[in-house]
Amino acid sequence: MLELGFKALLAYLLGSVLGSLWLGRLRGVDIRTQGSGNAGGTNALRTQGWVFALGVVVVDVGKALLAVGWLPGADLPGIGLDPRVDRDWLTVTCAAAVVFGHVYPVWHEFRGGKGAATLLGAVAVLAPQALVPVLLVWLVTVMLTGYVGLGTMLGTATLPAYFALSAPGRVPLLVFGLVLASFIVFTHRSNLQRMRAGNENRARRLWLLRPR
Repeated sequence: MLELGFKALLAYLLGSVLGSLWLGRLRGVDIRTQGSGNAGGTNALRTQGWVFALGVVVVDVGKALLAVGWLPGADLPGIGLDPRVDRDWLTVTCAAAVVFGHVYPVWHEFRGGKGAATLLGAVAVLAPQALVPVLLVWLVTVMLTGYVGLGTMLGTATLPAYFALSAPGRVPLLVFGLVLASFIVFTHRSNLQRMRAGNENRARRLWLLRPR
């Protein structure tokens, strides 16, 4: 169990490296004091522009690729590979830990982003085909409503359904999908509040049904 705990901790620490805040330091800004106050890619795009936001996404997706694609199989000095540890459970644990680290980063007073880009990076390793329904639902939702946060929540909600249909025997994937879909709704609770209040920002360039 040492391997499971240690690698989960490493994945969490990797997740705690936030692209928006590290790149923001180079620019001399903290995007948590601007826009929506969130340290994620959407707020980075709105407040700093697409070049900065692209760098944020590269970092936030990249750390998930590292935590999920490399870390579970790494033969770390002093840790090794424990044959008693189920590889599927180890992988989804690292995937969840890197997302939680992004949302609650130890390096940044536990004030991070909402986890969507990092989750996409994790899913790209776990089941890349699952990105198709996630992104399709996200795009359709944003085009119909203009709400990026709603698209993210609904897109993520397709994960447990996809895993249940495509890999019914892989319980770790199904559990991962259920837990992370619920977690993404939780991290977007402020978006839900603003939508109910009628003051949530909309992606007007993608919103096809916007008032003319």
